[in-house]
Amino acid sequence: MKKGQILEGNVTGLAFPAKAKVITRVEEDGEVKEYTASVKNVLPGQKITYRLTRKSHGNFKGEVQQIIESSPQEKESSCPHFGFSSKEGPCCGGCLYQTLSYEDQLKLKEEQLQELFSGLVPGFDQIYEGALPSPEQHFYRNKMEYSFGDSVKGGPLELGMHRRGSFYDVLSVEKCCIAGKGFNEILAVTRDFFREKGIAFYRKGSHRGYLRHLLVRKAHFNGEILVDLVTADYLPDSWEGAEGFGTNSRYDGRRDERGGLHGDHPVMTPEEVQQEEELLQEWKDRLLLLEKQEGFDSRFAGILHTRNNSVADAVKDEGTEVLYGQDFFTEKLLGLSFKVTPFSFFQTNSAGAEVLYQKARDYIMEGAGGDLGNVVYDLYSGTGTIAQILSPAAKEVIGIEIVEEAVEAAKVNAEGNGLSNCHFIAGDVLKALDDVEKKPDYIVLDPPREGLNPKAMTKIVDYNVPALIYIACKPTSLQRDLPYFMEHGYQVKKLCGVDMFPFTPNLEALCLLVKEHEA
Repeated sequence: MKKGQILEGNVTGLAFPAKAKVITRVEEDGEVKEYTASVKNVLPGQKITYRLTRKSHGNFKGEVQQIIESSPQEKESSCPHFGFSSKEGPCCGGCLYQTLSYEDQLKLKEEQLQELFSGLVPGFDQIYEGALPSPEQHFYRNKMEYSFGDSVKGGPLELGMHRRGSFYDVLSVEKCCIAGKGFNEILAVTRDFFREKGIAFYRKGSHRGYLRHLLVRKAHFNGEILVDLVTADYLPDSWEGAEGFGTNSRYDGRRDERGGLHGDHPVMTPEEVQQEEELLQEWKDRLLLLEKQEGFDSRFAGILHTRNNSVADAVKDEGTEVLYGQDFFTEKLLGLSFKVTPFSFFQTNSAGAEVLYQKARDYIMEGAGGDLGNVVYDLYSGTGTIAQILSPAAKEVIGIEIVEEAVEAAKVNAEGNGLSNCHFIAGDVLKALDDVEKKPDYIVLDPPREGLNPKAMTKIVDYNVPALIYIACKPTSLQRDLPYFMEHGYQVKKLCGVDMFPFTPNLEALCLLVKEHEA
């Protein structure tokens, strides 16, 4: 077996989140030898061809080339954007499990959690509660971040998701079955409008162009939608019918004629400002017509325009203006209200978030025997959702979060919900804990994907609280961190998964840890 060789194999298992075991048999030196390779984005039961990308010390990794035979569990996908072509490569990379029934998806995720923790947690079968299903499996996402681009070099403008494995190719996904209801129509209207106008998208290589991203968010409880068009500043002398509209004038020899520079970017002339205003107003009016369209059951809370001139291929707010309505909507979870802005953190599956937070509350209340005591720490608290949900059962909840914008949002939300016993601190958990005088009776952990900082774990364990819960958006991080807690006297009492992302390999894990002498 040589690196770069095309091999054939059978997929026999799938480790979290999407690393499959592929058994390959090859003839070497007159005998048949069996190898196991790790290949992403395939399913158990499939027969595939793959290109060997790594062969080192018995570790083999491959890149799937073609699905030769489907798994017996697979069915025809209802999503036209899903697929795999040996000529074009994968289509939209958002949903690996499109060809599986939801029951089979959930079973597969339960098995993955079992594989991660059964050998780690004593008595796992008695404490494992499986994977809780998402209340909604289709159109559940309340946020989508679309990119402008083209699917082939020089092709028409597209608006959607990147093709799996590609940094440049963008596929319009106007029939996506997990994006919130109304999102597909907004995508299609926006793409078609800017196609008609001949507007150029922002190119990552040359940093030229105008259109960058479209951000769409929706409130689950009342259907309000927030739309934000993200663009660069670059405008031509005339946009109406002008070929190459949206090119960056820094590169066309007219920089000094356009009013000088603002930082590294040209200052738009008054005429260009007017042209852009007319363009955006026309786009806004085109979107608002959707509210009169049959079957469109949402209404626009706000239509916004955000400028982003950063080189990084990420949505960055360098100034936002409201074209229509307001720059937020209100979402409700478990009876509480939360203000959601274009860039604030909020779980992407609102109905699933209620399942997750209800389970988190049940776990910590069980660990606390129904009384959370005087002080609860909510570490890595984000916008303070969990803190506010726990606040009625505690005298005080202290949230710590490094993102200052999230902390400010948490304070606003707590005040709006009439909660005076929630206090939020902006700072790194590792450092901020030293400044908190009140010691916790219980702790809730909801760390980022990479899990807990080892030094932070030491401080958390030193509080010696009788119970804590760990919410992991990446179960492998929980698997890595659990042994430390167990070595310091904590026992896993409950563990479950919560499926927030149907049709994808992702899964949240939730764990209740209780001090052994308190059990």
